[in-house]
Amino acid sequence: MLRWSLIGVNLALLVAFPIAWFAPLMRAGILPLFKLSEISVISGLQSLWDSDVFLALIVTIFALFAPYLKTIGLALVHFDLLSPKLLPVLAWLGKLAMADVFLIALYIVLTKGVGIGKIETAYGLYLFTACILVSLVVSALTPRILPPATVGRNF
Repeated sequence: MLRWSLIGVNLALLVAFPIAWFAPLMRAGILPLFKLSEISVISGLQSLWDSDVFLALIVTIFALFAPYLKTIGLALVHFDLLSPKLLPVLAWLGKLAMADVFLIALYIVLTKGVGIGKIETAYGLYLFTACILVSLVVSALTPRILPPATVGRNF
């Protein structure tokens, strides 16, 4: 039962991650009098690519590639298409993805502290954070659902 639940949750993440990328993370504006602009992971990346390509590449790896590759990798392990010996690598990818959520939270705190503009968190930040946390839980529980012979001594 746990095996199929984890597989279902992990496959749902393949849909939830792209939704979270396009959902608004925050609403930001320069002054309280002006309309707030919604910022998503994708719109933030688009802005970064125009101003700082190196930073945009790093955030793209953290926000898009790391969590999605980890989710695909876990699905391949669940369906016995990838060796469970790669679970530590997949767990490392999950840690990279969590770093992105930390950076977003840090930017919000810093911007609110400056007091020049206005920032409101939006549902996309919570959705993206939930996707990352659920992915970490699936990753942590995956060794428990695999037969002991396939997991080996690394777990």
